[in-house]
Amino acid sequence: MAEAILYGVAQKMIENLGSQIFQEIGSLWGVEDELENIKNTVSRIQALLQDAVEQQNHNHQVKDWLEKLKDAVYDADDLLSEFWTEASRRKAVSGNKMAKKVSSFFAKSNSLAFCLEMSGKIEAMRKKLDAIAKEKNDFNLKVGPVEKHGESTKREETHSFVPNEKVIGREDDKKVIIKLLLDTNVEENVSIIPIVGIGGLGKTTLAQFVYNDEIVKTYFELKMWVCVSDVFDIKIIVQKLIYAIGEKPEDHSMDQLQDQLRKKIVGKKYLLVLDDVWSENPHKWDNLKNLLMGGAKGSKIVITTRLKLVADIISPVAIYTLNGLSEDQSWSLFKQIAFRKGEETNNHRLVEIGREIVCKCQGVPLAIKSIGSVLRFEKTERKWSYVKNNILESVTQQESGIFPILKLSYDYLPSYLKGCFAFCSLFPKDYEVDKVTLTQLWIAQGFIQSSNKDQQLEDVADEYFKNLLWRSFFEEVRDEFGGLKYKMHDLIHDLAQSIAGAECTLADLDGNNFDGKTRHVSFPFDIDSFFIETLSSLVKANNIRTFLLTSSEDRCGALKESSLNNLILSFRNLRALDLHGWGITRVPNSIGKLIHLKYLDLSFNQYIETLPNSVTMLWNLQTLKLSSCRYLKELPKDIRELISIKHLENSGCDSLSNMPRGLGQLTCLQTLPLFIVSKDSSSISMHNAGLSELNLLNSLRGTLKIEHLERLKDANSESKAANLREKQHLEKLILTWFVGYKDDEKSLEGLQPHQNLKSLYVWGYGGVRFSSWLSSLTNLVHLKLRRCNRCRYLPSLSQFPSLESLSLEKMNNLEYISDRDISEEVSASSTMSSTPFFPSLKSLTIQFCFNLKGWWRERNLVVTTSASTPDHHQQHQSLPSFPCLSSLVIYECPNLITMPLFPYLKVELFLKKVSLKPFQQKMEFPTSLPSSSFSPLSKLKSMTLGFIKDIESLPDEWALHLNSLKRLEIWGCPTLRSLSRAVQYLTSLEELEICDCVKFHPFSDMDDDGMEWQHLNCLRSLTFKELPKLKSLPAGLQNVTTLKELFILNCCNLISVPEWISNLTSLEQLEIVGHAPNLTSLPVGMSCLKSLRLLTIADCPNLITFPESISNLTSLENLQIHRCPNLTSLPNGMLCLRPCSPTSASSSRTLSLSQPDSLQSSIFNGY
Repeated sequence: MAEAILYGVAQKMIENLGSQIFQEIGSLWGVEDELENIKNTVSRIQALLQDAVEQQNHNHQVKDWLEKLKDAVYDADDLLSEFWTEASRRKAVSGNKMAKKVSSFFAKSNSLAFCLEMSGKIEAMRKKLDAIAKEKNDFNLKVGPVEKHGESTKREETHSFVPNEKVIGREDDKKVIIKLLLDTNVEENVSIIPIVGIGGLGKTTLAQFVYNDEIVKTYFELKMWVCVSDVFDIKIIVQKLIYAIGEKPEDHSMDQLQDQLRKKIVGKKYLLVLDDVWSENPHKWDNLKNLLMGGAKGSKIVITTRLKLVADIISPVAIYTLNGLSEDQSWSLFKQIAFRKGEETNNHRLVEIGREIVCKCQGVPLAIKSIGSVLRFEKTERKWSYVKNNILESVTQQESGIFPILKLSYDYLPSYLKGCFAFCSLFPKDYEVDKVTLTQLWIAQGFIQSSNKDQQLEDVADEYFKNLLWRSFFEEVRDEFGGLKYKMHDLIHDLAQSIAGAECTLADLDGNNFDGKTRHVSFPFDIDSFFIETLSSLVKANNIRTFLLTSSEDRCGALKESSLNNLILSFRNLRALDLHGWGITRVPNSIGKLIHLKYLDLSFNQYIETLPNSVTMLWNLQTLKLSSCRYLKELPKDIRELISIKHLENSGCDSLSNMPRGLGQLTCLQTLPLFIVSKDSSSISMHNAGLSELNLLNSLRGTLKIEHLERLKDANSESKAANLREKQHLEKLILTWFVGYKDDEKSLEGLQPHQNLKSLYVWGYGGVRFSSWLSSLTNLVHLKLRRCNRCRYLPSLSQFPSLESLSLEKMNNLEYISDRDISEEVSASSTMSSTPFFPSLKSLTIQFCFNLKGWWRERNLVVTTSASTPDHHQQHQSLPSFPCLSSLVIYECPNLITMPLFPYLKVELFLKKVSLKPFQQKMEFPTSLPSSSFSPLSKLKSMTLGFIKDIESLPDEWALHLNSLKRLEIWGCPTLRSLSRAVQYLTSLEELEICDCVKFHPFSDMDDDGMEWQHLNCLRSLTFKELPKLKSLPAGLQNVTTLKELFILNCCNLISVPEWISNLTSLEQLEIVGHAPNLTSLPVGMSCLKSLRLLTIADCPNLITFPESISNLTSLENLQIHRCPNLTSLPNGMLCLRPCSPTSASSSRTLSLSQPDSLQSSIFNGY
């Protein structure tokens, strides 16, 4: 890693030594000549680095010289950092007259002593660097060009990457794996399919390709993905499985975690992918398999592994060995990466060389992508030939041809990226890192430099990251919350570790892998007694610059203050210190001694109440993370001393009541998620900040939330003093009032943001009208207004070109969404030159707006409730329509009578406690759409109708268009009588739930046996719940052979389950639950349900017997009978089911009983 670090640190030293502050203080302290000499020496050495790096591969003396140089440069950097800190302190204090009078720090005696000490250190460092520089003559090193930080080859390419490129050459592999997954001819309920292949072949990519296939999604009830990696810890795997299901682990004990997992998977046909498995321990495998055996028949576990031995020990139904890509497939992948579209046709010589290179990649996609990414930035034949020759030489010298190709892709990185890449070896394999965190750590280490003074280092770091991502050093992944994270392929991680060497160390439990060369360390395990012992062994590596904890678990045990104090005192050269989630209750005063510290993460230490004021002595600190420190009451009062701070992350600090005065002097601040207006304006002048502290913070980025705006005393002047209009980099602004007042209009008017704003949330605003500036925010993408109770209408938003989501919640007095007259809107929308109505809006949510009457005022347009008149038909056709709306949610808006058209709705229509008429009209009339063949709502996938009082049936006019609808829920509609004949048009419907509709009967008046239901030929799940008029099932269902789940719940007048239920051969789950006193028997036809896995019968007091033939249900895995007092026996064949107990939860076939005692004893006595 020597050369990777040297480039960055050396460049940073050169730039710092040339800065004005170094020159001024150097002159004042009499060391300007020494500093200039150090600068010149480092510049000369830097010019030789490229040649030295190339020679070290075959000259150990050069390699040793680079190591010696690296150590010297590190020491010089520490010294100059100390110098800069004191120089900056002197400059800041000299500008503070009061501090100048009372401080003794810069008394002449102290200043003279410091100058003499620093002068001696600088002279010694200069001599040391000069001596090392002279040694270069022994190696005949050549001067080469120095790459400038912040500049990259073909910079315009770095933002055009496609990280999730189309999978090439794996269609046949995918088909084979899917066939294995769908195979039902297996003995065990849960079977295992390993995918085996060498690193870089794309095993994970293939598994993802299969996992996300639509057929697979439909076939399995439950899907889980867990990355195992090289630590096969069953407890961690179980926790990850619970998260993958969408739950949160309820307890840390293994017994309770296992129980929670079993309850979630029992009786369900699931697909589990265990990615990147290394463990060859059969005992661990058996333990894990026992936990997973409770799944339904047909469940599958796919594992990916490099080791065939792993595949052999898990008793798989089949082993799939993944081979490399064919020559043509390899070339297609390479061409996609290395050339722009069509570019290969312009240079046949590059194609020829490229094909030779591809042949040496042995069909390994990772190698092809890596080398293709290198060549995308090189377009000369000479460069391509040079790369080809290097590959040939590397491959012939080593046994494997893959790793040297990856190493070559590293060699071709710009020098300023090499240190950034090697630093990533600190994270464990398969670790998912946040990009912002990673780039902040890079900046803290000095890896990010820019020759452009107007460019923020964060922007340069983002370009660096994109460059590495494009070159396939990172992969995009989604975390369990859908957020974007990044990780390295195992082989790329191996490469990073080989380059970093001992300098970047992942600690092991015994701490034996630390030495004096270790500069960066991370701990991928939890805090316990072993951790404390490991920490003590780290003292020998006293030059540590980075200290990270990468364990994802919440730490239950607190790190003692004494241990933390020892850590701080042992590592004075730290640049980055990660203490997040360590259970810390108190930060020691010694934290202020870490004068080089640039990154400090204290987030998720919820019991910290205060920070020591010594934190403000960290003059180099750039990032301070305090997020989710829930009980933190205040920030340090001398926060103005943190002159280098850029990121102060304080979201989730729920106990903060104010902000410290002086915050506004931190003009470099880019991140400040939360600003709280002080309770007592009289205290603002003493210690607490007013909104005026935001005035000069014009570099703020990301999100800013301002809380308790009702506390403003002079709303007009104080809000204007925040100067939000000049904060052009803010993306999201949240303004909150706890209690709204009339004066809020003045405060909101003064809080006008810059027009670049992307998201605006306003909560609790008490004004009658919104500020006119709202209409000027034409770049808004998201707008959410909540509890703005006095507001009656909004400014016009319909022409916002970028607005994608609009949410209005609990706007009690809102009458119209727009104050514009509907005739004006119709006239405007009909103008050819006008912007389309809400041209980008995708999501619209309106909730708890009880007085909302319509979208527009209707001064000149009479809207009738009848659709019979030609005039009304014409008026309706001329209404504006949302051209992109995908999701519409209207909840508790009982007085709403007019809405714009929404013909293109795709994802969701959710209507609850509204009148149906304004929505019904949208589908009854043909709209003036571009294509006459397009029908309104013909692409809609999901519809929910809840507590709607004016619907008697689902109109044919609706259903006729709903030919893409997959999910329909209707509940709490007291006047709904039937679905009428409309049900026959819902040919794509997969899920149907009808609940709590007291007049509902599944048969229409025209068809008293319900045969129209036979047209639901895609239906998979049907729920009838709390329907008192339901006596039996509609006859048409007997033809719906796709049905897999049938739930009849709390239908108190159910008389029978028809014999034709035998036709439902795909049925896997049947539940008849709830008070059904008229149900006395079950149909004999149930014996034909060969796919039935789960049968639940409960609360049927007069059910006397099960048909004897029900014992033919060979697939039945779980039978539950509860509160059926007259059922005293089961057919003899049912004794193959084992009574369910806590110790038999993983059994393949179980029986759960409650009441009567006689039935329980008759069953349990059989064992």
